[in-house]
Amino acid sequence: MTATTDFSFTCKGVRADGYAAGPTLVFRLAITAGPGVRVHALALRCQLRIEPARRGYASGEAEGLADLFGTRSRWGSTLQPVQFAQVPVMVPSFTGETEIDLVVPCTYDMDIAATRYFNALEDGEAPLLMLFSGTAFTGDGGFRVEPVPWDREASYRMPVAVWREMVEQHFPGCGWLRLPRDVMDELLAYRSRHALSSWEATVRALLDAAADAPPPVGRAPDRPAWAGAILPRTTERTAP
Repeated sequence: MTATTDFSFTCKGVRADGYAAGPTLVFRLAITAGPGVRVHALALRCQLRIEPARRGYASGEAEGLADLFGTRSRWGSTLQPVQFAQVPVMVPSFTGETEIDLVVPCTYDMDIAATRYFNALEDGEAPLLMLFSGTAFTGDGGFRVEPVPWDREASYRMPVAVWREMVEQHFPGCGWLRLPRDVMDELLAYRSRHALSSWEATVRALLDAAADAPPPVGRAPDRPAWAGAILPRTTERTAP
């Protein structure tokens, strides 16, 4: 039997794509197949995960992560990997080694756990793990088809500044909030009823009214979002 190709992967950097229609990160990926090994094509899949236990957090960051992982006292059991993205890429023919751009579309939807994680970080780096799988077409004479071994992976520490740069390119000085249609209809009715000039003014009026209102008598304090069940997250490779 012919030995499988010993592929290895290394992430060499990341940048924000300033010309993409939506928030997009571009990772520079180095692929090695071995000296003189001919690869006709490589249908690659890359699963990206956040490894939150691989860095420390300031007090302000810990507060921002409370709805994902709970308080610090619980982090021993809750600080688990978070799914970031899963993207395919077709690698053209190369011999020995090559470099490609891995394009990862992102979102600023704060309902997404990965986005909330990145948003909570003040500076430093976000620890990522890239897991690879796929199909390779190799061989000098003709070609053979072989899988990319499922144990191929690469660690990378993405600068938080790159994420913030990407967000600022598309949402300068702003955030983004997704709401159900019925809630949007109620907000629109409230805005019209009070002749408010913008959505910012609408939300500000609601916040001011809530701050001035006395708490209901006998009502128990609201539990934080993390109390009870922690958001589900991927801890194993997903199937192709």
